[in-house]
Amino acid sequence: MSNDTEVTAMPCVVDAARQIRAGALTPVELLEASLTAIKTHNSTLHAFGDVYTEAAREYAETLAEEAAAGRFRGPLHGIPFGIKDLFSTQGLRTTRGSLTALDQVPQQDAPIIARLKAAGAIMVGKTATTEFGWTGSSISRVFGNGRNPWNPALTSGGSSSGSAIAVAARMVPATLGSDGGGSVRIPGSFCGVFALKGTLGRIPTWPWSATEMLSHAGPITRTVRDSALLFDILSGPDPLDHQALPAPTESFYARCDEPLRPLRLAWCPTLFGTSVDAQVAKAVGDAVRLIAGQLPVTVEEKVLPWQDPLPVFEALWAGGRGIAYGKSLGQQMDRLDPGFAALIERAKDFSLASYLAAMQQRAAFASQVHTLFEQYDLLITPTVPILPFDADSTAPPQYPATDSSPVPWARWTPFTYPFNLSGNPAANLPCGWSKSGLPIGLQVVGPRFADADVLQFCAAFEAIAPWDQRLPAMLSG
Repeated sequence: MSNDTEVTAMPCVVDAARQIRAGALTPVELLEASLTAIKTHNSTLHAFGDVYTEAAREYAETLAEEAAAGRFRGPLHGIPFGIKDLFSTQGLRTTRGSLTALDQVPQQDAPIIARLKAAGAIMVGKTATTEFGWTGSSISRVFGNGRNPWNPALTSGGSSSGSAIAVAARMVPATLGSDGGGSVRIPGSFCGVFALKGTLGRIPTWPWSATEMLSHAGPITRTVRDSALLFDILSGPDPLDHQALPAPTESFYARCDEPLRPLRLAWCPTLFGTSVDAQVAKAVGDAVRLIAGQLPVTVEEKVLPWQDPLPVFEALWAGGRGIAYGKSLGQQMDRLDPGFAALIERAKDFSLASYLAAMQQRAAFASQVHTLFEQYDLLITPTVPILPFDADSTAPPQYPATDSSPVPWARWTPFTYPFNLSGNPAANLPCGWSKSGLPIGLQVVGPRFADADVLQFCAAFEAIAPWDQRLPAMLSG
């Protein structure tokens, strides 16, 4: 591979690692392909903020020398990554997508960053996020509004907007994202990439968040096996996160190569009576029929009697983030995203009693979810009920913002936040395309702690319906 490599040749994580270890590709060559792709497309798509060009090049040279000598720091030796700009990076500013934090420089790496570095990865730069990761759109006054590689007039979704864009546009093999209500799955669906929100605590998170009971960290990748490999590397306890789970007892990556056992699937074309776009419904329905016909599964279509937990989710967001940020940023409201400022204002109406009631209601809803998995192995839904909308809008026209809602974006993504409330693993699996060529996602939800089951199933689907060979027109044309 030479330094003028086409950006469409960007390998996935597993292939890049294999090529680097075999000497067929060097960390320098791979980094240069990444930097070329960023330079070519970032001004249009707004995936990256800070890009560490010179530091990354210097580190890539070191890693190339080590690889040539047969020394490898870990399974990600020499592979470039984008880092969502919510993760603390020692000595490198972490803006969190806010004009109020442009000069913030952490003194310590988040556990997920430390593990990525220890595995030999190269941090290319920070990827865009909405302000404090608060919304599912891709609006940003810090980075510019995120744009979808499949149609730059449309949103990428958020809040891990830049991370999904960077992977879909082949700027890097993989990125890190976070998910407090759908923030890896929404842009995963809109951008056509794989994203798993693992079980709460599977990958440790830090610093503390006022919505820690909802917050997950994890990778965004082009393939399921890439994600499984990264979950192997990034999972396990850390003293900084009191919610972190014990280390897994098996390899997620190895599970992807095992034969799929017979599974019982609950298939819900919608939840809570939500209207689903006809093209989304068709693509996901076709995928379910393919699954039923080619995989060892029993599929049962279900109408779940659950009540929409949106009021619970909104109470936890407003009572958590709204109050916490209102206390620290109350004097800088004019510098905040108007939607986030409105959240802070709405939070003033929440009492301790209402917050505790929401916590109790969350537990009751989560119990309903967990009870479902006593009968079924996996739950299948659309990831998002709509197609991507205008990149400069905060919501699609059929879901106008209302003054009564502190978290208006949750109204157009009702299939993702419920599983943040319950803490279940939930993945976006690219499954089809709209008439105009936009990707559509299917959501796979598993029982708590069954991350390996979700990944294994997703890998089995990927084998019969691969998506990674298809490129956005801006890359293939």
